[in-house]
Amino acid sequence: MNEKQYTTPLLTRLKEHAAQQPIQFHIPGHKGGRGMDPEFRNFIGESALSIDLINIAPLDDLHHPHGSIKEAQELAAEAFGAEHTFFSVQGTSGAIMTMVMSVCTPGDKIIVPRNVHKSVLSAIILAGGHPVFVHPVMDPRLGIAHGVTKKDVERAIHLHPDAKAVLLINPTYYGIAANLAEIVECVHGYGIPVLVDEAHGVQTHFHERLPMSAMQAGADMAATSVHKLGGSLTQSSVLNVQGNRINHRRVQSIISMLTTTSTSYILLASLDAARRHLATRGRELVENALQLADKARREINQIPGISCIGRELLGSDAVYDMDETKLIIHLHSLGITGYDAERWLRERWNIEVELSDLYNILCLVTPGDTPDSIEVLIRALRDLSSHFYTEGKQERKAAQLPDIPSLAVSPRDAFYANTVTIPFTESAGRIIAEFIMIYPPGIPVLLPGERITEENIEYIQKHMEAGLPVQGPEDPDIRMIRVIREPR
Repeated sequence: MNEKQYTTPLLTRLKEHAAQQPIQFHIPGHKGGRGMDPEFRNFIGESALSIDLINIAPLDDLHHPHGSIKEAQELAAEAFGAEHTFFSVQGTSGAIMTMVMSVCTPGDKIIVPRNVHKSVLSAIILAGGHPVFVHPVMDPRLGIAHGVTKKDVERAIHLHPDAKAVLLINPTYYGIAANLAEIVECVHGYGIPVLVDEAHGVQTHFHERLPMSAMQAGADMAATSVHKLGGSLTQSSVLNVQGNRINHRRVQSIISMLTTTSTSYILLASLDAARRHLATRGRELVENALQLADKARREINQIPGISCIGRELLGSDAVYDMDETKLIIHLHSLGITGYDAERWLRERWNIEVELSDLYNILCLVTPGDTPDSIEVLIRALRDLSSHFYTEGKQERKAAQLPDIPSLAVSPRDAFYANTVTIPFTESAGRIIAEFIMIYPPGIPVLLPGERITEENIEYIQKHMEAGLPVQGPEDPDIRMIRVIREPR
């Protein structure tokens, strides 16, 4: 390992600058916290506020890195196996949007799974691109989408040989990975670059028991969320690039267009430190998390009415590997929804889960966990079972997943079209002009340009009745929906 991986060029430079206690006549106006509300200052602490700075000359500039930020990004590229790494303070959404807009121009086609994050589709709207959807393999028992297969991606390329890129997810929010290396090799055979939404896969590069990382699989770009599982602060991510199919200078231009000029040096410093932690101790940290997750999975699978999904799920191209630090807890015989369980765990045990859906809750085991936190989760789930499980209760019916609606017009055309607002319950057959999604995970059930079906309406209403966080339209109650005005 390069000994420089033990250093933090940006964090160190910021600390040195703060130690000099310069007399500041620049923003931010709180000037080290002295000019802000005392309660907030005391809670946050003087150390953090001392490095809440802007791109003054000694500290480098994220929009034109040439000093400590440049060095920090180069060390990150080495750590993640990339040729170029760009820091993002716009979250992974900003990095994803940069990826798409780096390869997609007005009218271009881009092949994407239907279960992509909203940020992918937002970028396609901004770029004026046209999505070509590949259907992910659906799991009717768990009620979730998994990965896509090489066969389906190749079929999409044959139908749309002019596609400019293929975007994949590795792994999904639930930790499931397709055979990424096989798909990348196939797509590259057609001379097409592969972009990867790796928002939930920052640790994959650092332990052999996890799915293969995007860079290891040969992908051209990967938007990788460091804050979700890698130890940096919320809203900080990286964009990794390799190979000659992508112009890294254009990537720099696009990410700069999408990034605030008032970049947070606290976020940037946290990326620098998280990279060091992963590069020097990543395998050890992931190994400890995996051992804790293994214990949790064994114990949970002994609880009546509940199961924790493991490697028995694997065995197909779309369900090729999994991140076992993600605990998919399936509530098959409790008679309650995942949302009910999430609320119950919060109110009774002060436990916050990552997400819930109609059939599952998702809990993440990270290097921040301990045997004690795992034990509390297990005790809480036993308590949940004792309250809701009745012996002999039949397992709930398999999840009824709606067909993916047809894309009638491009998302951009629909988003900017002349529209009218009508009752959602009366919108079947109309073309929607806004998003409807369940967040988390932020995957649209309907997106601009798709034709609404009765099945879509029933599916969304079922989630709303269960109390799940359905959102997206201008009307937060989703009583009214914006659709394209039909010609008279």
